[in-house]
Amino acid sequence: MTTENSAFTASWWSVPGRILRKEVLPVLTNLRLAIALLLLIAVFSISGTVIEQGQSPAFYQTNYPEHPALFGFLTWKVIQVVGLDHVYRTWWYLGLLIVFGASLTACTFTRQLPALKTARRWKYYQEPRQFQKLALSAELDDISVQSLKQILHKRKYTIFQEPEKQDILYARKGIMGRIGPIIVHVGIVTILLGGILGAMTGFIAQEMISSGDTFQVKNIIDAGPWANFQNLKDWSVRVNRFWIDYTPTGGIDQFYSDMSVVNNQGEEIDHQKIFVNQPLRYHGVTFYQTDWGISAIQIKFNNSPIFQLPMASLDTKGKGRLWGSWIPTKPDLSEGVSVIAKDLQGMVLIYDSTGKLVDTVRTGMSTNINGVNLKIVDVIGSTGLQIKSDPGIPIVYSGFALLMLGATMSYFSHSQIWALKTSDRLYIGGKTNRAQVAFEKEILEILETLSSPAKT
Repeated sequence: MTTENSAFTASWWSVPGRILRKEVLPVLTNLRLAIALLLLIAVFSISGTVIEQGQSPAFYQTNYPEHPALFGFLTWKVIQVVGLDHVYRTWWYLGLLIVFGASLTACTFTRQLPALKTARRWKYYQEPRQFQKLALSAELDDISVQSLKQILHKRKYTIFQEPEKQDILYARKGIMGRIGPIIVHVGIVTILLGGILGAMTGFIAQEMISSGDTFQVKNIIDAGPWANFQNLKDWSVRVNRFWIDYTPTGGIDQFYSDMSVVNNQGEEIDHQKIFVNQPLRYHGVTFYQTDWGISAIQIKFNNSPIFQLPMASLDTKGKGRLWGSWIPTKPDLSEGVSVIAKDLQGMVLIYDSTGKLVDTVRTGMSTNINGVNLKIVDVIGSTGLQIKSDPGIPIVYSGFALLMLGATMSYFSHSQIWALKTSDRLYIGGKTNRAQVAFEKEILEILETLSSPAKT
């Protein structure tokens, strides 16, 4: 009875293996499936680039209305139901990556590794008739195997010859050409794993911070389900100064943020000036300079202390960027003026309560308004930061390095040459897996080199 139970258990455990070999593996290793998956991943990756990611529902309702729908079907409802507003973290996109990775892995174990094993396995040709099966073969008279061996050695062939059988030879080169496709597959799977890790554990945040302010990253707009924010509580970032360099014509040349990373005791632990394409990186979090604004204006009334009033962005209907604020000129707030600025070059426009332009001043200058000496001390800028954490990036970069290495290795042809000496005749034959014309030329050069001494 025990024997029967053991046999039944063994039979039961063999069922998944049989299903995997006969049902699952043939599907996973199908080339058409791999191509279809790759195309789908490419299409949805492009959609994630074209369609803005991680925006608010109001943004999609405004830019992708139902009437008229973009391309006749793409509306804000479709985007949010399908998940096109966060493509790279949807279950179906991650599922495509996993299935594609499984397909490459299955292909590697069922095709590429056996092909490499076959390439490394060889045998001597000990009968002249065996050379007739080769794509390239020749017969020479009065040529020794030793002469051929010297030529092949100069051409970087690895030579195999048994000491007791000096009349038989096998040589090969370019075995790395067989390893290259395996490295390519490993590289692609590594890239997929890095992408999945980044999608599950990374996050994106945005902050608009005034010069002189210190902040902790809190405004998270998109994050993976396994993202860890505990690290963000151990340090803060201080924007020491934000400024803009302008061109002679008044256009923006570059904007900069001088930033310090400080610990919970206020001690500086890192310091860097950032600008576009030059971010700040700290503990796996990257701060990109992406935007700017005007946050406040500093003023003085007569000999009063300096007051700092906030400035708000004005709706200009797409006709440029303006910031404005209202400054009271009487203690009871019964009278005041509006100030408007369009950049950080220091020019401020002052309007009265009727909307009439009463003066234009620069920072450091004063003007008399409603009997009050109003001095514009400074216009305070704010830096717009996009903050990203993606733990999968080092893995992705490693995958690309493997991919390039494997692609380079794949260019090497795996060439094999056999030789057999019987009495006074030398049989030579060879084959290669690629670059057939170049290999034929090489064989002809070898034969010509072997024949040249005989002719002289």
